[in-house]
Amino acid sequence: MNKPFTSLILIVAGLLVIVMGTRREDSVAGISESVGTTVANAWDGKARQPKHVWYYATGGVLIVAGIASALRRKAP
Repeated sequence: MNKPFTSLILIVAGLLVIVMGTRREDSVAGISESVGTTVANAWDGKARQPKHVWYYATGGVLIVAGIASALRRKAP
C-alpha cells in the first residue's frame, strides 16, 4: 500500500474518532455518564474516565501514528 495513503487514512480515522467522542460527550448518554463518573470517583476515590475520554485518546494516538508514518523515511 502507498505510504502517503496509509498516513492519510490514519489521520482521517483519528479525526473521525475525535468527532465521535465530541458527539458522545454532548449527548444525553455522555452527560449522564460524566455525572455518574464524577459521583463514583468522589464516592470511593477510584480513577474512572467516561467513554468520550477514551475516544479522544484513541483519536490522538491515530493522528500521531499517521504523522509519524508520513514523516518516517524509507531505509536505503
